[in-house]
Amino acid sequence: MAAESTRYFAAQAWVDGAWAQDVLLTAGRDGHWLSIEPNAAPEALRGAERLSGPVLPGLVNAHSHAFQRAIAGLTERSNGSDDDFWSWRDRMYSAALRITPDQLEAVAALLYAELLQAGYTQVCEFHYLHNNTDGRPYADPLAMSLALVRAAQRVGMGLTLLPTLYMRSGFGAAGLREDQRRFASTPESVLRLAEGALALGYDRINAGLALHSLRAVDAAALLEVAAAARAQGMAVHIHIAEQMQEVDACVAATGQRPLDWLLSHAPVDARWNLVHATQASGAELQGVQRSGATVVICPTTEANLGDGVFDLPAYAKAGGRWSIGSDSHVTRSWQEELRVLEYSQRLSLRQRNIASRVLGGPSSAAMLFSAALAGGSAATSLSMVGLAVGQRADFAVVDLSSAALLGVPADHVLDAMVFSSPDTRLSEVFVAGRRVVSGGQVTDWPRLAADFSQAMKVLWA
Repeated sequence: MAAESTRYFAAQAWVDGAWAQDVLLTAGRDGHWLSIEPNAAPEALRGAERLSGPVLPGLVNAHSHAFQRAIAGLTERSNGSDDDFWSWRDRMYSAALRITPDQLEAVAALLYAELLQAGYTQVCEFHYLHNNTDGRPYADPLAMSLALVRAAQRVGMGLTLLPTLYMRSGFGAAGLREDQRRFASTPESVLRLAEGALALGYDRINAGLALHSLRAVDAAALLEVAAAARAQGMAVHIHIAEQMQEVDACVAATGQRPLDWLLSHAPVDARWNLVHATQASGAELQGVQRSGATVVICPTTEANLGDGVFDLPAYAKAGGRWSIGSDSHVTRSWQEELRVLEYSQRLSLRQRNIASRVLGGPSSAAMLFSAALAGGSAATSLSMVGLAVGQRADFAVVDLSSAALLGVPADHVLDAMVFSSPDTRLSEVFVAGRRVVSGGQVTDWPRLAADFSQAMKVLWA
């Protein structure tokens, strides 16, 4: 008979936004925490597994396009003309138009392994590659979705699948462009995909719904998806106000800025996750906070694409919630995402330790990590806000032999993880109480790497 619970001992663990000492962690058979006991008495530790380093809760990666892992490093050359998000998008479509379900599974499996090894334990997959390469539906409409599910199951990653509605190429357009043919969907079809993923009944797999952007869906379809998500208790995700061209087009089409339009026309509430919001005004960010929605910030992708800098001080002043995502996967490290988020603020404001000041604590790293942890749960509709009773038992063990941590005092470990590179290694990672990374790697890494390399060879032959 399986044990009713599993007990772990950490000499140091991140509990309630600070380092706690001598922590006894007890996970139930359902993969959630039964108890978290700092300053545990020595006699209470008998039989507990002693973890080899400081323990951090697993983080949610709140925004992913897994197929874009296949173009990481391949869009960094220019022909000398202006190069921006829109020219990058044209290059990205070259991968989107050719990748097969088997190739997507190989790319996603390696990506999800990388994310696990970095300490992400749940990924929100903003998924709009629905159709075959010719634009026709697959015989099984779930073909591409199942590739992502299999990839997550293969490595032990938690997955929130977000089938994404994509109906038109821009404001006022009658439909999609030819190079967007794989994205075609309807409110009914994306709901069916989400329901199909849930019907599989797999552990650590759940679903929500996504709207690609205001330019890609009309108002009636947006409201239909919002109503379906509310009825099913699902999270809703949408790209919003990422680029100034998008803002200008929205104003021209509707007379309002994107976030202003969304907040005044849609039932935005705590289930909504607004991806990027890079071009949001202070008033719009206050409106987001009042709605209860969460902003998903993707610092390295926003930097890579030249989107701009999210106004963290204004949003923090409003008391808004946020999470992080790796989006196009130019990096797969939450340490780098938080580092770039803080450094972008420093470059804009010509000051230091912005997060410490605007989020109200002495450590910028602690403020950034705690905020990202708290916001991630909203992206998944799961209980994932850290080492606390009732939350999923996801955690990572820090490798203190990492170069960035050598000689660092115990209470500065998180500071060094975020602001000293190369990135600190994680020796072990657990998802729902199950060890999925050991010795710094997922078990099947050599095979995953070989499959990924073969998929890349075929994609870019």
